[in-house]
Amino acid sequence: MESKIEKLNSRIALAYLGGGEARIEKQHAKKKLTARERIHYLLDENSFEEMGVLVTHRCTDFGMEDHLIFGDGVVTGYGTINGRLVYVFAQDFTVFGGALSESHAEKICKIMDQAVKVGAPIIGLNDSGGARIQEGVRSLGGYADIFFRNVQASGVIPQLSAIMGPCAGGAVYSPAMTDFTIMVEETSYMFVTGPNVVKTVTNEEVTSEELGGASTHSTKSGVAHLTSSNDIECLNDIKKLLSYIPQNNRETTKKIPFEIKDELREELENLVPENTNKPYDMHHVIHGIIDENSFFEIQKDYAENIIVGFARLAGRSIGIVANQPMQLAGCLDANSSIKGARFTRFCDCFNIPLLVLVDVPGFLPGTDQEWNGIIKNGAKLLYALSEATVPRITVITRKAYGGAYDVMNSKHIGADMNFAWPTAEIAVMGAKGAAEIIFKKEIKEAENPEQKLKEKEAEYAFKFADPYRAARRGFIDEVIYPKNTRRKLIKAFQMLEGKEIVRPNRKHGNIPL
Repeated sequence: MESKIEKLNSRIALAYLGGGEARIEKQHAKKKLTARERIHYLLDENSFEEMGVLVTHRCTDFGMEDHLIFGDGVVTGYGTINGRLVYVFAQDFTVFGGALSESHAEKICKIMDQAVKVGAPIIGLNDSGGARIQEGVRSLGGYADIFFRNVQASGVIPQLSAIMGPCAGGAVYSPAMTDFTIMVEETSYMFVTGPNVVKTVTNEEVTSEELGGASTHSTKSGVAHLTSSNDIECLNDIKKLLSYIPQNNRETTKKIPFEIKDELREELENLVPENTNKPYDMHHVIHGIIDENSFFEIQKDYAENIIVGFARLAGRSIGIVANQPMQLAGCLDANSSIKGARFTRFCDCFNIPLLVLVDVPGFLPGTDQEWNGIIKNGAKLLYALSEATVPRITVITRKAYGGAYDVMNSKHIGADMNFAWPTAEIAVMGAKGAAEIIFKKEIKEAENPEQKLKEKEAEYAFKFADPYRAARRGFIDEVIYPKNTRRKLIKAFQMLEGKEIVRPNRKHGNIPL
């Protein structure tokens, strides 16, 4: 028996060594943790239970039978984060560059299946050179097996992807189908084809960082939801993100104990400028409403004219979608519509109530927007909010013009409660533009057209540039003092906790992709 125990111990020791000390040192030299170090830091101490530690590849081509390493380049298993069960896989770049083989993929698929059965989040720590070319189509089939499971798990359990090294070719599609993708600055990149292929095909000279680094995907493509300065910060961001979301689609996020007091916020009273064309930072509104230091912004450097993120209100997790007047005057464009729609759908999948803060003068005009599908992309946000069954509350702080008023969680598309500040302006368009159309002939024939335009602009503003017509119609449930906003929202979300909606029986809707 002793010899058998020794045999087991030696194999486990070899598995823990991965690709060997030399390659581990190279990983550390790049300021990267190893796969096991990442898991050790991510999970609660002594909670990790490994699965498949003795798995090896089955390839016999190109002399691969002489290179068997236990674990086959990926560490898989389960453990807890702050006491919550999670499943995790971490690709080991020290073993064949983390390249995915048939066996490697099978290990990942096994814990994905288990996570869905149990109803717990799955976290992928990606650090791989791509498909293991020695295995050919078997490796490609392994990727497809993972992709299929990503789709089956979507909306059932949270799926989080951390890109902590290279992620190229077919490997990028799994993170793209998960709920959130976090990239580590300067050490990670994602692209379908690398710089060498790009140069061959398009003659463009580009570095890996420029083509698919964290900065590129967090500011230009929107692929990355968060970026972190190093591995440790990335793992901390995963922990923080998990704190706002539930285990699965049948649960809600655990509420943090909170003692409700008067909850007045005087600082909100004078946030909106008298001049309707002057911007202000919607972040100040958000921070004046939510629990202190609880806002966790998502995609903060992409499509900055809309803000999305998680926060807590009286201890309960909520999702926030808000126009940002500091960028493009808060107009909706193609990218901000996609950003808002994606976040809305995640919150709806996992029973996270939505707060929508509105200051939107309309959709961004221009040939660039029209040619890039603003109609279709704007419809995505409209579809996502119309489809959402979680509690939905809207607060209009200032402008709510045209079709953008409808899209931004209006009463007409199913919002549960709609509040407006006294500074709200709800109309088809701004007073100046409306006056130029309605009174075009009268202005043209006036002795002083400029003066007449000002008069008619003031007339239109008096009739429509306030929330009271909408309130008389019941499109606004209440016009509230800004300082009362937090208290009103706490009560309204509490009232809506038991909300249930039964949708028509259908396979699925056809969102305008």
